[in-house]
Amino acid sequence: MSKNAKSPRQPATAKPEQVIEELRPGQSIELLKELHILTREGKLNQDTRRKLKQVYHLYQFIEPLLNEVSASSPAPALADHGAGKSYLGFILYDLFFNVAHRGEKTTGHIYGIETRAELVEKSRVLAARLGFERMSFLNLSVQEATRSPDLPAGIDIVTALHACDTATDDAIAFGLAKNARHMVLVPCCQAEVAGVLKKGKALNLAKNPLAELWRHPLHTREFGSQITNVLRCLQLEASGYQVTVTELVGWEHSMKNELILASRPAAPHPAKTRAAQIRLQQVLDELGLGELTSRFSVPAISEA
Repeated sequence: MSKNAKSPRQPATAKPEQVIEELRPGQSIELLKELHILTREGKLNQDTRRKLKQVYHLYQFIEPLLNEVSASSPAPALADHGAGKSYLGFILYDLFFNVAHRGEKTTGHIYGIETRAELVEKSRVLAARLGFERMSFLNLSVQEATRSPDLPAGIDIVTALHACDTATDDAIAFGLAKNARHMVLVPCCQAEVAGVLKKGKALNLAKNPLAELWRHPLHTREFGSQITNVLRCLQLEASGYQVTVTELVGWEHSMKNELILASRPAAPHPAKTRAAQIRLQQVLDELGLGELTSRFSVPAISEA
């Protein structure tokens, strides 16, 4: 062959398909695309790989609770309050029923409760398309959900992920009304307590030097958010729950990284419950938050 002769063009080698080691057998690719965890081409990039790890991290807190209630209840029920686009509910359904218990005869139902009708309808359409038959989406307020015949009388697990302002309190109220065995809460922004602190600031500064903790507006907002979650934990303990507070490590895209896990023990602890009831009321009174007593549902303290 002459030096000037061109060598025949070699056929282009097809790029190998991306092997996504993080995906679990049976996991819904279509769902992950809908949630923007996978790209439209079904691939992971650096950002979406981080999101997938975040999903798995949250799931590891809830999976043991689902296994527990599934072992002891013929039809376990989980309600996701303030569900929004039902991101959490869809992920739980897929990883638990389609992956962890693939091929098994499991029971259970996941309910998404949301006040925005358009989001409820979108979730219904997606669940039907994915074949997620044991999911229901209800356009209800917390008061309506407590009484709705579309929900069972008792709920095993209540979740609320980044439920803004008083929506976490609504989820707790719903869980208490439904005698939930477990609650998994990731609170978001909250302004109600800060507003009450601000209103009584002058009086509190005059009688309580600790009011310096929320004298400045920025501190009022931050302290109000902090004390809100303290009061929520006390409310749960005052209602008989054992409470653990930890960081939801991995959700780097949110500054709201607090995870509250509450479980009702098999045997009640009256002394601990009574002590929490007393502390809850003391904290409310000490901080000038007495008007929020009904919000945090202080149970009546028995003299027995």
